[in-house]
Amino acid sequence: MELTHTRLLVDNYKECFIFYRDILGFEVSWGDENSLYGDFQVSENIKLGLFERRQMVSAIDEEYRPALNAQDKTVLIFKVDNVDSKYKELLNKVEFITGPTEQQDWGIKVAHFRDPADNLVEIYEHLD
Repeated sequence: MELTHTRLLVDNYKECFIFYRDILGFEVSWGDENSLYGDFQVSENIKLGLFERRQMVSAIDEEYRPALNAQDKTVLIFKVDNVDSKYKELLNKVEFITGPTEQQDWGIKVAHFRDPADNLVEIYEHLD
C-alpha cells in the first residue's frame, strides 16, 4: 500500500479551500472553492485533500453529526526550510498558537496554528 493523500473532512469547505490555496500557497491539482472536494499537491508524492464532511458522511451512508469540541486527534505537519522565516511570512495571515520554539529533545524547531476548520497545523525544521 502507498499513502497518497491525507483528506480533511471539513464543514466549511470553501473557507478551507481558500486557506490552503491562498494563505499556505499550495498548488491545486483538482477542484475549486465551490466543488466540495479538492486536492492540493504538497510534495512530489503527497496530496492534501479537502472534502465537505456532509458529502463524506453521505458516501458511507451514515448520519451527519456536527464535530465535537475535543482534544486534537490529528495534526498536519509540514517541513519548512526555516521556521522563523515561514512564521514571519504567515504571521499576518494565520493566528499562531505557538511561535517558533526549539524542541531540543526532538531536534526540531516548531510553530503551530489552526486552519479554518480548527485542524492543528505544525511547521517544523530540523535543528543542526
